[in-house]
Amino acid sequence: MQPLIYLDHHATTPCDPHVVEAMLPYFQGQFGNPSSPHFAGSRTADAVQLAREQVANLVGAQPGEVVFTSGATEANNLALLGYARAARATSSRCRIVISAIEHKAISNPAKVLAREGFEVVLAPVNHQGTVDLSAAAQLITTDTLLVSVHAANGEIGTIQPVPQLAHLAHAAGAIMHTDAAQAVGKVPVDMQAWGVDLLSLSGHKLYGPQGIGALVVRSPRRTQLEPLGYGGGQERGWRPGTLNVPGIVGLGAACTRCAGLLATESQSLAALRNIFENAVQAAIPTVRINGNVQARLPHNSSLTFPGIEADALLARLPGLALSMGSACDAGTVEPSATLLAVGLSREDARATVRVGLGRFNTVSELQQAAAQLSMHATNLTELFKAR
Repeated sequence: MQPLIYLDHHATTPCDPHVVEAMLPYFQGQFGNPSSPHFAGSRTADAVQLAREQVANLVGAQPGEVVFTSGATEANNLALLGYARAARATSSRCRIVISAIEHKAISNPAKVLAREGFEVVLAPVNHQGTVDLSAAAQLITTDTLLVSVHAANGEIGTIQPVPQLAHLAHAAGAIMHTDAAQAVGKVPVDMQAWGVDLLSLSGHKLYGPQGIGALVVRSPRRTQLEPLGYGGGQERGWRPGTLNVPGIVGLGAACTRCAGLLATESQSLAALRNIFENAVQAAIPTVRINGNVQARLPHNSSLTFPGIEADALLARLPGLALSMGSACDAGTVEPSATLLAVGLSREDARATVRVGLGRFNTVSELQQAAAQLSMHATNLTELFKAR
């Protein structure tokens, strides 16, 4: 069997060897509970503090603003549910504005808030997947409590105008949250410069371990969050429970690694993606690229092959790890809501493949992937025409 070519880095990334090396001591030799007062505890507490600094450095925040969670999904839930429920006691604002193409880790908590009496409205996007700022300005009113728009889309790669949205939110007296899980470590993220109040990130999207993430809270002393669970006083009481020290150390190490590689890695991934897309389009000129090609993640490629079914195409490519959309939607019979929102027909949405390049991919792998994808897509096109 040929080696698997992994091109699904939006779903998860492999742990960088530097990250694994940093984590190993905290599974055995340095296993103390960071809440304990003895030396073993203080030593791991120091490691946790270093990780806070490493995370904060990557996203333009302060170490004390970093709250560790199990991942971006929990961070998103804490941001939306936690802030809205806490604000209900002191504010009459009831509107929550999210984009029409948010990940389910945002849209589903928003649905919960709608059932609790909040008004949830969707900001529309254009055919490139970019939030319509004019429409957003009309929707973000003085009744708005919270605006939540992801920094970059995990399917089509479009990077959102988060600073402009944060300005609109603040002008209306609301706060701004962004799910930056797909953006952190891939493109520059500066929470302070963007004017973002809450930011979510995940370790396994940036070559760190699975099961760890963070919610970064600007001015945590002035921000009120209702915790999702109750226990000890860890993480300001917002996320109680014994800290996942190996995971936290791994997240910190992954952030430091990304900070050092960001500029060169984003350029090299964009170059690899262009090689791949050019090869596919040369073989199949009818292929369409989705998303904002002027403002998208450097490792993203969303390709529509008109006239075929993407699941049939992927079934013919066991040597390639690709997807049809968000990993959280795997198994669904419905086409991608994101692709429908940007104007694709249901048929074209079902004919779309998502390619996510990563740190360890090579030119040879991308050339092989383009050749295999093009060959089988061409064969399927002929097969469907013959029906």
